[in-house]
Amino acid sequence: MKQRGLLLAATLLASGMMFAQLRPTNKDGINVFETPKTETEFEGFNVQLGGALTLPFSMLDHSNTVTRESGYNYDYANPAANSLVPLTSGFGLPQANLYIKSNLSDGIYLNFELYLASRHHNETWVKGGFLQFEKMEFLPWDFVDEIMKYTTIKVGQFDVNYGDAHFRRSDGGLTFYNPFMENHIMDEFATEIGAEVDVHVGDFILVGAVTNGKLNNDLTKIDTTRAQTKYSNGVHNPAWIGKLAYDKQINSQFRLRASASGYYTAGSVRNTLFGGDRTGSNYYGVMYNAPISNANFTNGRFNPGFGDKVAAVMGNLFLKFSPVQGFSLESFTTLENAGGRGANEPDVRKSNQFVTDLVVRFGADEDFYVGARYNTMKADMGAAQGEPNHYEVDINRVAIAAGWYMTKNVMAKIEYVNQKYNGFPARSIQDGAEFNGLTLQGSIAF
Repeated sequence: MKQRGLLLAATLLASGMMFAQLRPTNKDGINVFETPKTETEFEGFNVQLGGALTLPFSMLDHSNTVTRESGYNYDYANPAANSLVPLTSGFGLPQANLYIKSNLSDGIYLNFELYLASRHHNETWVKGGFLQFEKMEFLPWDFVDEIMKYTTIKVGQFDVNYGDAHFRRSDGGLTFYNPFMENHIMDEFATEIGAEVDVHVGDFILVGAVTNGKLNNDLTKIDTTRAQTKYSNGVHNPAWIGKLAYDKQINSQFRLRASASGYYTAGSVRNTLFGGDRTGSNYYGVMYNAPISNANFTNGRFNPGFGDKVAAVMGNLFLKFSPVQGFSLESFTTLENAGGRGANEPDVRKSNQFVTDLVVRFGADEDFYVGARYNTMKADMGAAQGEPNHYEVDINRVAIAAGWYMTKNVMAKIEYVNQKYNGFPARSIQDGAEFNGLTLQGSIAF
């Protein structure tokens, strides 16, 4: 009896079908945004087990004003706060994800995700999970069936659907979606508890969502007498997310997707829209004064520090032109403007970001690609640093990449990156800083 039960469990996991309503984690998931409404016949309870593994190799170097000074000598025992640790080439810590996708009932799906190993957490831990309703046949009203023909509802803890960039980012061991090595400098990603409604009307998609506005929920009443929360309004406010997208395959050669979205919270004290990634950057080691550890995992990224009030808008344009079989040209552009403050700041600050990339895919099944990306951001930093007058910083990145999908489940990519920091305070670790070099990745996803 025990062996029969184990065999049944193994069969459920191994033979699980690919659910069209949940995004594939392999090559089939590239350039998939909100999953389309798909009518399928329910064949009983089913489970799909999937995973993603990425192995990196890094050849990066970094410098700043301090390290370029004559006589610079890094003190391993007691490094200066504005010094940069010397780097060497080698393998970084591999990252791995686990996905458990289930078709629980007709039109009801469960997506459950775990990080098996990551730069920030070396142990296994849960990223999140959500129920996805494509049908609600447990409700007896005919008008609900009509509404659900066009509607998808998600409930649980999930990636907030702000902008389209989060659909093309690397997430721990899952790096298939991203043709480049890293995400945006200001990495817009957070998992929050809430509900999302997607309405599909022809080629238009309307998204509305409300969440708790934070990664880790906090039920403690806010003490506004403390210095770190004195400018909070004293309420754990929800976050509101909205998006309007147009996604159409114009003809056999040309696809166009354009979207505009926004994210707003009046104050949630611990908001992490620009710092919610708990896995780590793929630029290992750079821009820290201490050796690599799970405490310094956001290399090359910039968090504007909007931990309380946040108002952000993003526009995205995706174009793909495929004139012949086995060749395509695609571009993805992001324009973003965000404002916010921490609970210890009286004034709202601003930051903005521009990202554009161009990717050429070729080969029998577009198995190869080359691409280039430009990413620049500017941020107002005065109030966050306690300065009497605001000052502006900017960071610029150029990346050139190439990749090979050996199968739809196995890929390798290489990238050259150059990133520079401007406007940061004199003698800070970012003063005159830059990093550059090569990074490589081998990835498996299924």
